[in-house]
Amino acid sequence: MKLIHLIFGLVIAGISFQLYQQKPLQQSINDGEEIYMDFCLQCHQQNGKGVSGVFPPLAQSDYLLSDVNRSIFAIKYGLKGSIIVNGKSYNSVMVSQGLDNEEIADVMNYILHSWGNESEENVTQERVESTLKK
Repeated sequence: MKLIHLIFGLVIAGISFQLYQQKPLQQSINDGEEIYMDFCLQCHQQNGKGVSGVFPPLAQSDYLLSDVNRSIFAIKYGLKGSIIVNGKSYNSVMVSQGLDNEEIADVMNYILHSWGNESEENVTQERVESTLKK
């Protein structure tokens, strides 16, 4: 009986800890805006439209919105080689910015909910971790 109480207590503690760790979406978006301004603005611009032919847009980007996990991976490890975004070719290098998983989740949430991007996604730190393990 004591073992059942112990297991039940551990399960409740684990669930509570998990819920406590998850940041509300709006806070993540706000934190992500700061990260974007520090790391992404120089190339992708304040309006998320990038620089045509050089730095791809994040605003209403088919590349970004069609595969969020690919974008998570690119933020973590960088990206090089040719990609097609909204029908235009880009062949630049995006270096890894050294962001941790929480920062990646926050900046992804900011991007996915800015400049007319309409996404049902809520990127969590856990999702970033599982995406990077693949």
